[in-house]
Amino acid sequence: MNLLLEIENVIEKNGSDFELSKLFKQYIKEYKESLPELFEKNQGKDFLVRHTKKLDSIIELMYKTVLRRMFGNYLPMRSAIPIAIIALGSYGREQLSVHSDIDLLIAYEKVEGYNTQAIIEKLFYLALDAGMKLGHRVHEVNDLFQASTEDLTIKTSLMESRFITGSPFIWHHTQNSLTRIRTYKQKEFLIAKLKEAQIRRKKYPSSMQPNIKESVGGLRDTHLIYWIAKTIYGINKVKELSGTVFSDEEYKEYRMALELLYRVRSALHLITGKQEDNFSLQYIPEVSKLLGFKEQRKLATKVLEAQWQINYFVQVFVKKMVRSYMYEPSHITAFRNNRIQKGFYKFNSRLYASFHLQAQEINKLLELLINIEDKKYKFDAGFLYQFSIAKIPHPLKPKTYTLIKQLLRKKSVASFLKLFYDAGILDKIFPNFQKVMHLPQFDGYHHFPVDVHSLKCVEALENIKEPFLQTLHDELSDDEKLLLKIVVFFHDAGKGRKQDHSEVGAKLILQFLQHVKLNEDLTKRAILLVKHHILMSNYAFKENIHNEKTLYKFMSNIGDSKNLKLLYLLTYADISGVGGDVYNSFNAKLLLDLYNNALEVAQNRDRITDAKKRLLKETKVKNLPAFKELPSLLRKKVLSIESNLFFFKHSPQDVVHITKLAKATQKYSFSVKNEQSLTIEIFRKVPLNISYLLATLAHLQVASMEIFTLFDDIKYFKIDFIQNVDSNVLVEVQDTIENAFDMSRDVTLKDITIKTEQISIDCEHSLAHAELTIFTANQTGLLAYIMYKLEQLNINIVTAKIHSSKYKVRDSFLMEKQNKICNNAENIYKALSNDKK
Repeated sequence: MNLLLEIENVIEKNGSDFELSKLFKQYIKEYKESLPELFEKNQGKDFLVRHTKKLDSIIELMYKTVLRRMFGNYLPMRSAIPIAIIALGSYGREQLSVHSDIDLLIAYEKVEGYNTQAIIEKLFYLALDAGMKLGHRVHEVNDLFQASTEDLTIKTSLMESRFITGSPFIWHHTQNSLTRIRTYKQKEFLIAKLKEAQIRRKKYPSSMQPNIKESVGGLRDTHLIYWIAKTIYGINKVKELSGTVFSDEEYKEYRMALELLYRVRSALHLITGKQEDNFSLQYIPEVSKLLGFKEQRKLATKVLEAQWQINYFVQVFVKKMVRSYMYEPSHITAFRNNRIQKGFYKFNSRLYASFHLQAQEINKLLELLINIEDKKYKFDAGFLYQFSIAKIPHPLKPKTYTLIKQLLRKKSVASFLKLFYDAGILDKIFPNFQKVMHLPQFDGYHHFPVDVHSLKCVEALENIKEPFLQTLHDELSDDEKLLLKIVVFFHDAGKGRKQDHSEVGAKLILQFLQHVKLNEDLTKRAILLVKHHILMSNYAFKENIHNEKTLYKFMSNIGDSKNLKLLYLLTYADISGVGGDVYNSFNAKLLLDLYNNALEVAQNRDRITDAKKRLLKETKVKNLPAFKELPSLLRKKVLSIESNLFFFKHSPQDVVHITKLAKATQKYSFSVKNEQSLTIEIFRKVPLNISYLLATLAHLQVASMEIFTLFDDIKYFKIDFIQNVDSNVLVEVQDTIENAFDMSRDVTLKDITIKTEQISIDCEHSLAHAELTIFTANQTGLLAYIMYKLEQLNINIVTAKIHSSKYKVRDSFLMEKQNKICNNAENIYKALSNDKK
């Protein structure tokens, strides 16, 4: 399409503005359709520059068209028309992505004989009618300075100005105003931009599915360093500071990281056909293909690494540039009084270092960390920079390993490990981490990549929130605390390989422990803990932890009570380091119950039978003063409850409490607790439509469910949910429970898919119970469906344990061995499954 010729034809025929906008719209459409082909040839910054230049030419032609329409064949020299069209924002930086807004500034001066307002208005109408996404500002040149003082956003956008077309004289006058704007109240502007960045970085923290533009280490951080450099030095490109503020090599690494983000963002825009900046899991396959990555995880790793690199570069060198603007004269005296050694300072739990220091040996830096007060620290950019340029030999020397061991003995080492990560030397001090640096974990469970997860776990270990666990930790010897900290830090170091990461991790920790010379007994314990670091959570969340066979099998892997205590602490730190609310009160109780039950097994050499365990529990109940106060007949009824599991799962105090509530029940009663999570307790003599209840509450995720027959035909139900609910939903929950006692209500089940091979039945689980396990896709309404089907078969469920991830669910149900269910197991398979087997 020869756009220029077509435009001239319309103008010569005195065609309408609509015809002109239609021509431009078609031309822009054809250009956008060619972008994927252009991207294949030119990716990264080169693609953005070519895209920007193309838009420049379109806007320039639009402006020329408007002038031709207004002046006809008597077109004055463009320099004589007092208008300058200027690119702002990413467009001004020549970094405009495909579906980003095109930010324009129209600067003008009032000159007699030129109807500038009409020209500007026609230009905007033409651009908008042609389908261009414009963000525009119109200012008289003399008003620019005043406008910049009224709004931080305006001042920022004006600093990114680039001349497109119009009068060079107006552009020259505009530049004079821009220089005045740049140098006006620099300190206030710098502080405001830094505060703005802090708010943004909290809103968009580091993530495995980052926002390429706004997240920590994203493009917005690169804009920040440009704004800071522009304000202080008046540069047009950050590269101009290479060799002065930072080295050529440091800039090269930063620029390579930035290039990848440019490529990824452009690919996201092209794939989605919109301004999409979230590097979500759903887009990774297509982006990987478009960018030529054979392995999707490799691209995700590269993106996380690039954002780390940008974050490091910006944090260090922004602080280096603004330092002279931030400090007051009074700071000098304070720093002199808090000097650690030459060039290093400690002030208000923050460590500082001069940017003028030469690179230090890593051993000297480690000694500095060892010798300061044992507490949590934050680190100034100068201190971070010293560690990033530290001289670290490869392989590490024995003296270095000795110092690492001393450092790990400190109570507060998590902040130092984070320092090593931020400085880019974590895998140099701990070489076994090389394979897991920036390694994402797209398993629907972990919130952080492996390296960050490991750091979070150590932080959780050093800040235990459970009093009982803190007591267990305090009881450990100093060597055992060191061992545990190393295991917590290294437990996932074996990921990123084809082999089982627990087995690989055990080999890696052995190498490290040999270097730091940990004794043989502790080394064996460390290897066992890494090999079985997910064992306790698997048993607690997926198995019946009150079954003697399960407990003995669990302890056969663990060995002794010392390993059990260490594994309990390791599991707490591991789950706490996952992120979000994965470690919650419900999980905490399951882990504590497993620990106590397993400890009882570990401390008794003779095998404890369920019968003996029941007697022990009954004795504890009998000895309670509150139990002795109950009527004699009621005490006999309680001790006659058939279910051993009822006694195993509840403390003696809980048994008495439940007994009192059951005794007070006429037809039914219920209570709803809505604290950290939602819990429903129901006592009933009359029938309960449990399928209706679960189906109606299917939008709430169930964590576990207990059903026990007590005495006097009273059944006890307890349903724990993963999260709590707001007050409006709480009222609906209470209404639903009331309605569930109406057996005439229909149960509306969701469409559920369960295959026969996803169902297993263990009839040897215990003497009284068989275990039904279903491992299938996570589906809304699954529990209601299962309970409905089992009710139709007249199968009595004693307890249900729900373990779900984002994609899968593993539900286990204990069924009373009645009505010859094990002889008719085929009926259960047939009722639950809906495949053709």
